[in-house]
Amino acid sequence: MQKLAFAAGAWAAFASLLSGQQLMPLSGGAHLFSSDAAVLEAQEKRTDLPCTVTPVKPSLGFDLKFHAGYDISIPLKELAGEENMLTMVFRVTPENQPDDPTYFSQRTAVPQIDADAHGDAYLSGSFDVGEGKYHVSWLMRDRAERVCSSNWDVEASLPAKDKPMALDISPGAVRPGDEEPFKQEPPVEREARETPLNVKVIVNFAPQDASSATLQPLDTNALVSILRNIAREPRIGKFSVVAFNMQEQRVIYRQQEASQIDFPGLGEALKTLNLGTVDLKLLSQKHGDTEFLTSLITREIKSDLEQPDAVIIAGPKVVLDDSVPQDALRQLGDLKCPVFYMNYNLNPQVNPWRDAIGSAVRSLKGAEFTISRPRDLFFAWTEIMGRIVKSKFGRTVTGNSASQ
Repeated sequence: MQKLAFAAGAWAAFASLLSGQQLMPLSGGAHLFSSDAAVLEAQEKRTDLPCTVTPVKPSLGFDLKFHAGYDISIPLKELAGEENMLTMVFRVTPENQPDDPTYFSQRTAVPQIDADAHGDAYLSGSFDVGEGKYHVSWLMRDRAERVCSSNWDVEASLPAKDKPMALDISPGAVRPGDEEPFKQEPPVEREARETPLNVKVIVNFAPQDASSATLQPLDTNALVSILRNIAREPRIGKFSVVAFNMQEQRVIYRQQEASQIDFPGLGEALKTLNLGTVDLKLLSQKHGDTEFLTSLITREIKSDLEQPDAVIIAGPKVVLDDSVPQDALRQLGDLKCPVFYMNYNLNPQVNPWRDAIGSAVRSLKGAEFTISRPRDLFFAWTEIMGRIVKSKFGRTVTGNSASQ
């Protein structure tokens, strides 16, 4: 049992390194070994190095890209011995561009594993594609030049009802999986307006499961994707961002009226989250969570001259024992901007009832959108943006008429 635990722990230590991969061009110094090229060209399944390869069908992510890949299992005994090195090489070829394959390479060091280790080790890899059909030729070899190889076809396609969606990857495109969710957005060419739209975004960076001790990558990527959709809107010229965490009852990050959302800065701020601990001060406050949410909403949604053109709240459901007091919401007065709630909820059937934020937004005569799938994000943002423009245009016309 001790040896098995050691082997499993050692595997976990290096298997985590397999999440990223590097695009391997056929020029610029990098080249494909002739032996690897021969295996890929042969299109034959080999098991010199015993392994099982399971293709992962392309699925559309909240970032509006199709994510495909593979899962691998290898008996630990096949990796027993001194330190080893696993090298994976594969190419993805679009059906309509057979002469334009994209190559990937991936290497990882294997620690020493005992000869009597039992069980299997599991690896995985991923890449992004646009709509279309593709052929994948894949191989993995160790230092002894033992090879495991496989080949398969994949297809990425939107349902007919989702065809209006504008994906963030073009048809037939192949890209490495993006491992950095907080990389900076490239500059967006904004619409030339005398008074550009100004929005405030309030995001609850929290896991779907309120009792979870970590913020899962799936949740992080979905919430960041909501922000990126907003950041890419050319009709918006100014962004204010407030990131908070409901479990810790604190604001994590703030950015005021910037021309571009600072994603790297937001990512650094999120590293301060410590969901696995409980603050005794928070436990001593009987209604501390409700008081925090009430203070946050009333402070960030103000009825004054500095009010933005829209306030957008995003995040998973916030279930509290008490709702935000109506008296506190009435003190906001007659809001001059629309309020929207993009409720990130992967399983709305489990908890179909309105949460504390949704109830507050409803009291403020705002609109709520449930984001369970990528299509929900696309169509919700299309609807929200249309309402923001209509609200801004209507206020402008009213203001001009009054001055006349």
